[in-house]
Amino acid sequence: MTHSALNTLSISPQERVRMSLTKSFLIRPRVAIAAGFAVFACPLLQARAADLYESEAAAIPPSGSFDNGRFGGIRQKLSDWDVMVGAGAIYAPKFEGSDEFELVPIPMISATFGDRVTVDPGGVAVDVFKSNGFKFTVKGGYDMGGGRDEDDSPHLKGVGDIDAGAVVGTQISYELGPMELYASVDKTIGGSDGLLGEVGANVSHHHDRFILSAGASATFADDNHMESYFGVTAAQSARSGLRQYDAGAGLKRVDLEASVTYMATENWLIRGQAGVGFLTGDAKDSPIVQDDVQPSAMLVVGYKF
Repeated sequence: MTHSALNTLSISPQERVRMSLTKSFLIRPRVAIAAGFAVFACPLLQARAADLYESEAAAIPPSGSFDNGRFGGIRQKLSDWDVMVGAGAIYAPKFEGSDEFELVPIPMISATFGDRVTVDPGGVAVDVFKSNGFKFTVKGGYDMGGGRDEDDSPHLKGVGDIDAGAVVGTQISYELGPMELYASVDKTIGGSDGLLGEVGANVSHHHDRFILSAGASATFADDNHMESYFGVTAAQSARSGLRQYDAGAGLKRVDLEASVTYMATENWLIRGQAGVGFLTGDAKDSPIVQDDVQPSAMLVVGYKF
C-alpha cells in the first residue's frame, strides 16, 4: 500500500455498522456489561496495521516459543478473517438523557470474511452491492445497545423496563476520497418495536502511525421508539411521579464524534474516542431526560491478527 493511499483512508460500511454499535454502547453502556462484548470501531479494513510495518516486520525475528507447525495455520486463518480482539472501557451516561455517568469495562471482538461480510456480537452485515464508490449493505442481529432497565437510575423508578430486540436494517453509502456519506434505516423487532434512521458523514486521515477520524450524524425515530424511551403514560406517571408526556416521531439527536487510533506495533492498536450527542425535539423535552447534552468517551486496546 502506498503512502498516498494511506493518507486517503475511508471508512467501509462494515466499519460504519461497528461505529453504530459502538455509539449504542456509549449511550447505554450497562448493556455492554450484560452482553460481555463490544465492537472496536476503527477504520482498519482498508489499511491493515501490518501494511504499515512491512519493512519493520522483516527485521523482527520470529519468536522462538511460537510453534508455527501447530498454530501457524490458525493464526493465518484469523488474519484472513481480519479478527480483532481486545478490551477497554467506556464512560457515558447511565441511560439516554441521564445526567449521571458510569465507567464500564468491556471486552471486544469482530471479524470480516472476504470484503463483504462482517460478523460481530451484534450480528452480521453484508455488502450486497458495490460500484463506483456506492455501497448497499444489509444487516441483521441483536440490538445489544438497546433496551433500558428502570434500576439504571432512581430517576427511572416506576417507568418500567424496555427489552432489547432483534434488529434488521439497510444502509447506503458513498465514498468520496477520505470522506464517506451514508444513510441507514434499522427496525427493532421486539422491545420498543421502533424504527431508527440515521444520516451522516465520516472522514479519516492517516499520519505516521496514527489514524485520525471524525464524524457527524443525525438520528430520526418513529413514534414507537420515541414513546418507549421518552414518553410517560398515565400509569407510569402515577408510579414514578414524572408528568405524563407524549413523544412523537422526528429528529431525536445529533452526534459529533472524533477518534485517534495509534498503531503501536504490527498487531497492537490503541484507540481513543470521544463524542457528544445533543437530544432534540420531543426527546429533549421529555421529563425522562435530565440533560439533553450527552458526552461520552472510550479507550480501547486491540490486537489484530
